[in-house]
Amino acid sequence: MADSSGSHAPRSPFRAWQAFVWSMQGLRATWDVESSFRLEVYLFVPLVALALWATPDGVERAILIGSMMLVLIIEVLNSAVEAVVDRWGSEHNELAGRAKDMGSAAVFLSDMNVLICWGLILGPRYLA
Repeated sequence: MADSSGSHAPRSPFRAWQAFVWSMQGLRATWDVESSFRLEVYLFVPLVALALWATPDGVERAILIGSMMLVLIIEVLNSAVEAVVDRWGSEHNELAGRAKDMGSAAVFLSDMNVLICWGLILGPRYLA
């Protein structure tokens, strides 16, 4: 919930805190209604530990963990698109269906990005 003043940048610690609170509400809402987001978080936690253990290099760790963070970010955005489309109406609409399919495709592509990053970094090291 942004204020109606038209300003987007926090100008005080209180406004920065309020922006943080809204972000946490968004994460909570996503957690509450999206089982796929919960599953991705459950996978994220042990895979972060694996990334930290399996790679000594900070850049490699950043790529492995960052690729997984991207999945979570895109899942939140996809959930937002779905919520707006569902709010608009339950009747079938070609554009609404296309928007949902595109959001799903974005999640799929981010999942493929994780597989490619992990495969290119860990594959040669552990499969050679």
